[in-house]
Amino acid sequence: MSETHVDLILVGAGLANGLIALRLMQLQPAPDILLLESAAQPAGNHTWSFHRDDVSDAQFAWLEPLLSARWPGYQVRFPALRRNLRGEYCSVASQDFARHLRETLGDRLRTAAPVRSVTPQSVTLENGDVLHARAVIDGRGLQPTPHLRLGYQSFVGQEWHLARPHGLQQPVLMDATVDQHSGYRFVYTLPLSAERLLIEDTHYINHATLDSEQARQNIMQYAEQQGWQLSRLLREEQGSLPITLDGDIERFWQQQQGQPCSGLRAGLFHATTGYSLPSAVALADEIAAALPCNAEKLSQRIERFARRQWREQHFFRLLNRMLFLAGRPEKRWQVMQRFYRLDAGLISRFYAGELFLRDKARILCGKPPVPVGEALRALLMTPSLPGKKE
Repeated sequence: MSETHVDLILVGAGLANGLIALRLMQLQPAPDILLLESAAQPAGNHTWSFHRDDVSDAQFAWLEPLLSARWPGYQVRFPALRRNLRGEYCSVASQDFARHLRETLGDRLRTAAPVRSVTPQSVTLENGDVLHARAVIDGRGLQPTPHLRLGYQSFVGQEWHLARPHGLQQPVLMDATVDQHSGYRFVYTLPLSAERLLIEDTHYINHATLDSEQARQNIMQYAEQQGWQLSRLLREEQGSLPITLDGDIERFWQQQQGQPCSGLRAGLFHATTGYSLPSAVALADEIAAALPCNAEKLSQRIERFARRQWREQHFFRLLNRMLFLAGRPEKRWQVMQRFYRLDAGLISRFYAGELFLRDKARILCGKPPVPVGEALRALLMTPSLPGKKE
């Protein structure tokens, strides 16, 4: 058994903690930090994407070297709408992110280090080693909680090398012309090179369960419909992004018991899209500005940051309730089709989480694409969460 003492330990080498570590390395000549990962490699198996306008110019300046791919625009497809939208769309692949972490952090990154327990100032590894720090940030993903009411964006994604060029010039973020099942379903496609595609079968569903084998079959069928000749499967990723309908923010933070946390564990993601990278970038800047400080002050600062985002996303949770609770699940695509007919600037501000009051009015005005009575009940509902506080 051995002991280690550092200024900051980050538990979980995923997106949020990885960005915090990289930002600290950029701003401090030799930060006394340690990034722990239970797996043999950091960053997992993911593709993180965002719109350029989701982050500030200053944030993009330090994030840009991490990009794996970028495109000048994107497309959406619905039964009665096909639209190209301008605005840069960017992606970070986990294998590239992992390489940046290894090259930048060196021995500050420790992999194959499963954790037994975490406190605000210590980490006990499964092998009995105890690591101490002025502060410990837990970034191991969203923990089970009764204090958030969630839907899910569940998906299976496959990256394929094709036998011949696919012909796509830009991502297709939503192709909802596919068959709808127990929720809103669409195919998400990223053209990573002329002959390489990421194809995701994606579902907005009530529970974080997806038939993986059916999703794989859906991908094969979709590729055949598009005339793509799949040659070699390069990798597969699966996930369920939380989509927040409502919650009790007071009890959610009481559950943390003063433990500094990051990413999904801190509830930091876009309530409607599930995108987490913009919040992770903003949190990395927030923490870099706060350090050095002790665990108590760091936890308070992270909580204030997360609560502010919770308040700002009230409208998005309201929209989620209309999407998930009003009308038939297989008709949810109509809500999204109507949304994508709106002004391009509004759509950009929606993704960035920076809607004006007139934007919110525009989204809600007119005849909703779901039954009016059910829409009103969904918008005005009070979930059965004890002590709920918006």
